[in-house]
Amino acid sequence: MLLFFVLFFGISFLLNMILRSSWLMAFVYPVIVLFIVDDFPMTNYFSSPGSAFPTVFEQVINLKLVDIVILASGFVGTIVAGIIIKKLRKSGYQMF
Repeated sequence: MLLFFVLFFGISFLLNMILRSSWLMAFVYPVIVLFIVDDFPMTNYFSSPGSAFPTVFEQVINLKLVDIVILASGFVGTIVAGIIIKKLRKSGYQMF
């Protein structure tokens, strides 16, 4: 849990700092979760989306509680990074 929190906090903090948006990774994170959960190539989303999306959503629904908690901690990391970036900008820190 701590690993996912720190990993996604760091990634989202850097991306938010460079791209000057506070909530970019909070919107991108669900897509990343879909890529983590699925067990087929990414090209299936483009070649056969009619079967790829229902399959991956079924896999998300069937996740165990431990997996949900781990993935949720990554999402919390992205949210905390957005809050910290906003507070730093409000305090006057100019990041890039």
